[in-house]
Amino acid sequence: MKRSSIAGLALLLVVAMASAQTTKDFQPTQLRGFPTGTLDILRSGGRDTLHIWIADTEARQEQGLMWIRDMPADYGMLFPVSPPRNFYLWMKNTYVPLDMLFYDGTGRVSHIQEHATPLSEATIDSGGVVSGVVEMLGGEVARRGIKVGDRLVLTSRGN
Repeated sequence: MKRSSIAGLALLLVVAMASAQTTKDFQPTQLRGFPTGTLDILRSGGRDTLHIWIADTEARQEQGLMWIRDMPADYGMLFPVSPPRNFYLWMKNTYVPLDMLFYDGTGRVSHIQEHATPLSEATIDSGGVVSGVVEMLGGEVARRGIKVGDRLVLTSRGN
């Protein structure tokens, strides 16, 4: 193998490792102190896993993903809703487009909102009584093939 090929492979490996490290350790300052966890999305075509922040208080739900300028595709935020009710969101001060998965008490996706417009103050309605919502990077619902009826399972909870 030529020296330039070896150097190129080494550079590619370093970039891939740095990218994986960045994604794995992604922690915006605005979300320090939020509980974290892992969420599986069980769909007919397979399973996807998201690293999530959990907006488990009114203050955290009001903040949500505000002020976040970028987010890896395998990250998201979980908003548990208790007691279950109609739930409304907006994108004020949210800079990344988001897809939203509204779910019922069994974890089944009951409504999907794709490509919520960044910085919009328009109300996004849950479409009925829900037990929560998961926000993920805009475009991920289509890319992953997520559909109404798919199931969400919180597989781990950190701090």
